Amino acid sequence: MADSALRRAAVVALCELGRSSDFGDRSDAGRGLAGFAEMEEAVGPLLELVLDREDTFVTRVTAEALLRRHDSAGLRVVASALAVANPNHSDWIHTAILDAFAIYASDRDDAVQLCEALTRDTDERVALGARELHESLSGINCVLHPA
Repeated sequence: MADSALRRAAVVALCELGRSSDFGDRSDAGRGLAGFAEMEEAVGPLLELVLDREDTFVTRVTAEALLRRHDSAGLRVVASALAVANPNHSDWIHTAILDAFAIYASDRDDAVQLCEALTRDTDERVALGARELHESLSGINCVLHPA
């Protein structure tokens, strides 16, 4: 299928961009790769970008892009990163969580439900990070609530 080949080619190109020495390139790669988080070949590079060794701006924008997917694939990558993040990276991931879910209570509540399922994941790293992500989401007092 041509679409599948094009998606894989896009992931390959974004992974290459994610190895750039320029933080702007890496942050762009993180934003772009987030759209492919359901693809196995994107997960490892996304984790590296969320835990970027050189610039926490890359951490923040990649985590936020993953969270704004509002799905299990994005939450799974963020949870996996949270499980092993150092305190600095963890702070920026939590900032991204707040940025992505502070407005609509319905979005936050949906993410909480997805995290509950991820806490039972067979990958212990994902399950551990999902518990932390669940706790963070549960502590957000959203601006807009359903009528």
